[in-house]
Amino acid sequence: MKFLQEVRSEAARVTWPTRRATLQTTAAVLGMAALTSIFFFVVDQVIGLGVRELFGLGG
Repeated sequence: MKFLQEVRSEAARVTWPTRRATLQTTAAVLGMAALTSIFFFVVDQVIGLGVRELFGLGG
């Protein structure tokens, strides 16, 4: 019982982010994930093109 009271007490002390801060952070994370995926897609295509040209594979 004491443990649950302490947990409740600690949870009350937490500073929760605002809805706006949460949405801004989420948007930033999704934006960076999108940019990173585009970057790696382009790098993969360039490396693939280089390998195909080097070994004469593909169309």
